[in-house]
Parts: sequence; C-alpha cells; structure tokens
Amino acid sequence: MARSTLELIALVLVVVGGLNWGLVGLFNFNLVDTVFGAASTLAKIVYVLVGVSAVYTIFFAFSD
Repeated sequence: MARSTLELIALVLVVVGGLNWGLVGLFNFNLVDTVFGAASTLAKIVYVLVGVSAVYTIFFAFSD
C-alpha cells in the first residue's frame, strides 16, 4: 500500500520526535532545543508539528 506524502512527512516527524526523546532520556541532550534554541518559537513549532504528526500517525496506522 502506497503512503501519501502527508503520511510520510508525519512518519518522519514522529521518528525525529522519538529520537529526540531518546537522546533526552539517555544523554540529557535535547537536539531540537540545540538546533532551534531552548524555548524558541521555532522549537515550539517543531514540538507542535511532532505532536500533531503523532496523532495523525495513530489514525493512518490503524486504517486500511
């Protein structure tokens, strides 16, 4: 089954978020804050996009 572009983008963002949380848990290193600045507007946008992508991924993971 072919994935749409939106599904692929959502999946990539979820993977990036998961890897970031893995780095935080293992090394206390937040890659998003390092790249975009701690508590910056861009970092907050990335976090929101990752969250929305996670919700979207839940829906397409369980659909036909």
